[in-house]
Amino acid sequence: MLYLDHAATTTMRPEALEALDEAHHRFNANASGQHSDARAAKNALEDARERAAGLLGMDQPHGIVFTGSGTEADNLAVIGASLASQRRTVAFSGIEHKAVLNAAGSLKRFGYVLHVLPVTSDGVIDRDAVSLVAGREPALVSVMLANNEVGTLQPLLEIAQQLREQDPQIVLHTDAVQAFSSQEVTFPRTGVDMISLSAHKFGGPKGVGLLAVAPGVTIEPLIHGGGHEAGRRAGTQNVAGIVAMVAAMEAAAQDRAGFTTRVGAERDAFEGVIVAQHRGAVVTAGTAHRLPHISHMRFPGVLAETFLIRLDMSGIAAAAGSACQSGAVEPSHVLTAMGYDDVATGQFVRFSFGWDSAEGDGLRAASVVLDVLRDL
Repeated sequence: MLYLDHAATTTMRPEALEALDEAHHRFNANASGQHSDARAAKNALEDARERAAGLLGMDQPHGIVFTGSGTEADNLAVIGASLASQRRTVAFSGIEHKAVLNAAGSLKRFGYVLHVLPVTSDGVIDRDAVSLVAGREPALVSVMLANNEVGTLQPLLEIAQQLREQDPQIVLHTDAVQAFSSQEVTFPRTGVDMISLSAHKFGGPKGVGLLAVAPGVTIEPLIHGGGHEAGRRAGTQNVAGIVAMVAAMEAAAQDRAGFTTRVGAERDAFEGVIVAQHRGAVVTAGTAHRLPHISHMRFPGVLAETFLIRLDMSGIAAAAGSACQSGAVEPSHVLTAMGYDDVATGQFVRFSFGWDSAEGDGLRAASVVLDVLRDL
């Protein structure tokens, strides 16, 4: 099987696997305990927190809140920061991950007003809309750094500066889950107040993520219990998973330039062959600034569901839309926000390469895809 679904989850990096195995053996105790084994686990946890903070350009490790997933991190950011504010307006782009959209939607029952920032046909946020929403005094604005379906990157630093000039009290959050492998995700580079990450998207284990919170930003906890994570997220920490996640963060950060060059070359070769040899194939947001590992394409007249089954039978693992919507029959909200109708949204397929994609995978995949298309 040629795995081209790395945007859903990518292979664990060797550094993360090694760190996970070692941590499972060395740090078995509860990090909240008082004995020496517990202190060892606590030291490993806090060392991971300091390293994660450094990678994100933070001076204070206290701002790192470890979570059980990127979805939890998004919920904690959106709901937690909104509940902590006196304001009752929340804004977000129409192409956010469902973790952000549904978290924001849950606030409506508490009387919050929601504003959706429109995007262009390439999935780029309308900057005029950013100015308009800033004038409505939102508690929080959430803009993902890179879209998980089509791969479009947002000019996040410029958006942050635009919001700050109009209203310095706005809390800006970004879901950077899909971007971390190829983009320098730090507070200085993004200009945001909160960053969500998920380990399994950049080579760490599943079931662990983090929310990085800038100094001065207050969030209400969503999970109540003990005083874990400085009272912001109760529950015994997954020390081994956290240690492995930070090992993956470090490996991914060191590999960013190589990842972009190596993986981008495979993706570009893949798209080039298909567009040249299959009439009608269109790369989504092909002229926009995109992540190097995602190839989102439309094949007019070919139903994505049928196409994916045939690809799977031919040895290609790909996806339609977000993996978090697997099995859903509704059209992709991302493509709908970009202006596509229901018929068109059923003709898109996402191919996503990863850090361990081999040289020539792009051309090999293109050959199989073209064979399946001819057969269909």
